[in-house]
Amino acid sequence: MPILNILIVLIIVGFLLWVVNTYIPMDKKIKSIFNLVVVIAVIIWLLKVFGLFDSLSNITV
Repeated sequence: MPILNILIVLIIVGFLLWVVNTYIPMDKKIKSIFNLVVVIAVIIWLLKVFGLFDSLSNITV
């Protein structure tokens, strides 16, 4: 995946997260949980895109 596509996706996700946080009334706790879920999903997606998630799944504890 080209770096430009990754940047575009990150900009769109950031914009949508800003719109939800600004214009949709939610309780602070729900909003923070929603933000955390979106950030974790984006981090996992980035790890998969860069191929680091597969190498992390091979580690045994």
